[in-house]
Amino acid sequence: MSKIRITKQFSFETGHALYGYDGKCKNVHGHSYKLSVTVIGDPITDKTNVKYGMVIDFGDLKKIVKSEIVDLFDHATVFNKNTPHIELARELESRDHNVILVEYQPTSENMVVDFSEKIKNRLPDHIKLHSLRLQETESSFAEWYASDQEAPQPPKRE
Repeated sequence: MSKIRITKQFSFETGHALYGYDGKCKNVHGHSYKLSVTVIGDPITDKTNVKYGMVIDFGDLKKIVKSEIVDLFDHATVFNKNTPHIELARELESRDHNVILVEYQPTSENMVVDFSEKIKNRLPDHIKLHSLRLQETESSFAEWYASDQEAPQPPKRE
């Protein structure tokens, strides 16, 4: 059977600040993120299965990504837990704002790595995460590919 990739796209609004950064992004600001999630697998060949012909039901993929990413990050403000903005984070939380403190600088690059781990852990065994694309602005995005994460093979001896 042929391996097939399917992609589902998601949108969410998130604020963040990059502590220690030397540009405007050191200030609290937000983005309208677009996340494209691509998985790969074999379509189901069992004609008695209600999901016959599907790699994974788009609805099932949506449930995973919404629960792990979108529902958490949408309209939240993300800070590195070591940020000097911690007082602001605590103040926002005390006013019932959704604040997420992470172990990393909340750049698109680091967020896409975090998202890949969250999604991979929830996929069925026969489905693999192929790639993620996190678009921060109309012209800027970060991509994660499973193939880039594989350890390099040692050279063959002759």
